[in-house]
Amino acid sequence: MIDPRLERALGTVVDPEIRRPLVELDMIPAADLDDGTARIRLELTVAACPAADRIQADVRQAAASVPGVERVEIEVDVMSPATRQALVERLRGSRPQQFGPGTLTRIIAVASGKGGVGKSTVTANLAVALAARGLAVGVIDADVHGYSIPALLGTADRPTRVGDMMMPPEAHGVRLVSIGMFVEGNRSVSWRGPMLHRTLAQFLADVWWGDLDVLLIDMPPGTGDVAISLGQLLPHADVLVVTTPQRAAAEVAERAGEVARQTGQRVLGVVENMAGLAQPDGSVLELFGAGGGEEAARRLGVPLLARIPLSVALREGGDAGAPVVAAAPGDPAAAAIIALAESLRGTRSIAGRGLPVSPA
Repeated sequence: MIDPRLERALGTVVDPEIRRPLVELDMIPAADLDDGTARIRLELTVAACPAADRIQADVRQAAASVPGVERVEIEVDVMSPATRQALVERLRGSRPQQFGPGTLTRIIAVASGKGGVGKSTVTANLAVALAARGLAVGVIDADVHGYSIPALLGTADRPTRVGDMMMPPEAHGVRLVSIGMFVEGNRSVSWRGPMLHRTLAQFLADVWWGDLDVLLIDMPPGTGDVAISLGQLLPHADVLVVTTPQRAAAEVAERAGEVARQTGQRVLGVVENMAGLAQPDGSVLELFGAGGGEEAARRLGVPLLARIPLSVALREGGDAGAPVVAAAPGDPAAAAIIALAESLRGTRSIAGRGLPVSPA
């Protein structure tokens, strides 16, 4: 039982991974207040909970704010297997298909025809820019063979397993999951189609994302197994095509957009990355040519949404795990990505999607 004098205060404490109040999650089965001492029983979901210290500190602070509380004593334990399983089933039951048809989460796959065009860098920075604008954002690193999202976002944290669910770590306000979180060091992953499909399906179904406004998926380059799997699993996803200004790269990028359309997805537009390097005299050095983004957009019949210039700060931020949109928002590349985030935030469409209501 929870003392009514403590219940309201403790009800404001949220699990940082599940993002719901501890009381609602049955993580505080008992709390009483006697002679100025608040005695609280706290049950963590797992023994090695990475947020344990933060949760205890938040519980202590909330309890201490209650009038009449002079001391706070917290007994920390771990949920029993039965309690934990009941929690998992309750969470799953509240959202059996997190991203199925009718979801209110906007899903954007960031794709490219070939590697080396900066697709992952665009994904990571776009996610951080969207999160900085108050949106709940998640990122799936679907580039299993070339995973890089954890490094770009500067985290080595791994998901916390609660029963058969995974709670994704968070970096720069973005929740993320990657196969790189499940391998040791910089080991390569050599999987064929069925394993790639299964991995993407698990990242969608077995990770507890909570309530997301936007889910970005960093796709592998090309038009192979993962692109086909995404079309099967998320036919309602939108697709953002990334290319460089080089005509050869743009022609390949166009194919990624065409595959998306073949699976029923909508191509939002094209992002041209590495679009010239500004010189001290004000001129622009077109290291990778010019016009590829415009040409790809014209052929696909979609807008050119952004031209991101070559930037030392962008490269340094990627190496350091400090996205340029947060570390140096005044940089021209950061400004272009921030403008892209603003444009995407204002183009959400729910056309053709059912609303979660029914007529009386």
